[in-house]
Amino acid sequence: MALSKTEKRQKIKRRVRRNIFGTAQRPRLSVYRSNKEIYAQLVDDNAGITLASASSREKVEGNTKTEISASVGKLIAEKAKEKGISVVIFDRNGFVYHGRVKALADGAREGGLNF
Repeated sequence: MALSKTEKRQKIKRRVRRNIFGTAQRPRLSVYRSNKEIYAQLVDDNAGITLASASSREKVEGNTKTEISASVGKLIAEKAKEKGISVVIFDRNGFVYHGRVKALADGAREGGLNF
């Protein structure tokens, strides 16, 4: 029986997470994309805590989902700069690096994050 779309994403996510690990100096920028919203958070896997988070539910500008995703990326970059974080590891969470996920990553890079 073929895997569903969600099961495929979970399989990819497990494979990628074996190699990605965030620390306090270089946290993991985890992205979650739902049909309506997009979420990003900086995670310290050593301590098991979220250092900063941003989502499209916050006040962000943009008309299309892609523009909103780019502004969420800029917002998470601002919050990271406030915490003194400039280098992160990007975790696309099993999603294809295209469209809204790519727009968020580009927005974070514009905001000053390196990955």
